[in-house]
Amino acid sequence: MSIDLSLDRIKHLLAHLPTYNRPTIHIAGTNGKGSVSALISSILRTAGLTVGRFNSPHLVSVRDGISIYNKPISEEEYAAARAEVERIDKECDAGASSFEILTSTALLAFQRAELDVVVLEVGLGGRLDATNAIPGGCVLVSAVTAVDLDHQAFLGNTVEAIAREKTAIARPGRPFVVGPQKHDSVLIVAKAVIAEAGSDFIAAVSARPREWDDSVDGPRTDSSGFAEPLPQPVVLSMPCYSSPVNAQLPLFGAHQLDNLGTATTIISTLLTHPSCVSRLSLKQMLSPETISSGIRSTRWPGRLSYHKLPYSKLDGLDADTNVLVDGAHNAASAATLSDYIAHVSATQPQAPLAFILALSHSPPKTPAETLSSLFAFAHTNGAMPKISVAATGFSSVEGMPWVKPVSPNDITRVAKDILPDVELWTAPDATADHLNEALRWASEQAKGGLVVIAGSLYLVADFYRLLGDGTTEL
Repeated sequence: MSIDLSLDRIKHLLAHLPTYNRPTIHIAGTNGKGSVSALISSILRTAGLTVGRFNSPHLVSVRDGISIYNKPISEEEYAAARAEVERIDKECDAGASSFEILTSTALLAFQRAELDVVVLEVGLGGRLDATNAIPGGCVLVSAVTAVDLDHQAFLGNTVEAIAREKTAIARPGRPFVVGPQKHDSVLIVAKAVIAEAGSDFIAAVSARPREWDDSVDGPRTDSSGFAEPLPQPVVLSMPCYSSPVNAQLPLFGAHQLDNLGTATTIISTLLTHPSCVSRLSLKQMLSPETISSGIRSTRWPGRLSYHKLPYSKLDGLDADTNVLVDGAHNAASAATLSDYIAHVSATQPQAPLAFILALSHSPPKTPAETLSSLFAFAHTNGAMPKISVAATGFSSVEGMPWVKPVSPNDITRVAKDILPDVELWTAPDATADHLNEALRWASEQAKGGLVVIAGSLYLVADFYRLLGDGTTEL
């Protein structure tokens, strides 16, 4: 894989571009940082602030990773900013990588838009990630979401080593919010790195589920089968308010309670930490009602997202198909998806499940590690549903030529090892040319049940291109 982690090139490039000084919330983590960034952006936008957001990888288009005013950056704005960055890169001989060019393009676009706040998601790791080249003075809050094993070839082979890389985005005198962690050792490392940097450690408080209350949440409507569920009623303890905040969380899965807690702890920190208060005066803008409304308005496509595939979209379908898509791509996120599937299947234990899977080739991560976690639910449910697996590839990724899919044959071989009775379909190669055929097969296998598309966000993007209904609008 051709990735050379260094801040030298991008710092040289940024030194020749207009100085970036937008107030910035900087978020690292293995899993959950995208959800947290989406929640924060929605809350701040609901409060009336102009907000920019940078996420990577992008979903359908490279432009949807750069949002301004809650919309992907326009083709004109993107082209103008990128052309300027590429011109300067050539003139100053920075030799920036494709991701460094993309990051610099986003920063320049945000600066030109004179945004009130930018929510900046780390690409890979933290310490040597291109986003960490921003000036320390513009950072409002740094944060890290759940840390687990991923990208070990670049970040280290233990969660402690990875945590050290990710929390190294800490800045002196700034608050650092640490989300709930599965591994206790991550907290130990995070506290040490944050203290060494002279940053202020703040532990996030998870949101808690609550019962639906008609007087708070409105009349409850039925949500049955594999249709999109109702938002989850939650209660939040935020130090900036004397009373708990009630909200409805439209992002699904128990793990989103942790992500929401991290996001609202960041919001609370903006309202209370001296370094934030001196930079932004948000107290009159961020009421409990505004926060609740911002949470309810959050959208984050491709992460436990429900869709209805109309039968008219593909020849050979005779009925609409319920589809759940999720970008789970490592053992930890696959385990989260597995837990969620176990939860939704519990009400219909005999309903068939058909998976369409693609995986990125990213040693030392193996297909066995990811798929063992994904299919864990099949060994814990009392009643075993019919499970089918289709393996395919995905489209080449714009700006990321090193990303390659695992052979579909390798995926089905591992699936058969884990689930000996599984029904299998294997694409003849790892291109995106076979998604339609995989969907036809999976839809037939999962009649009356659910098709799950997972293993890679790039496969999810191919599905959205097929769906073509504006689903990925933020």
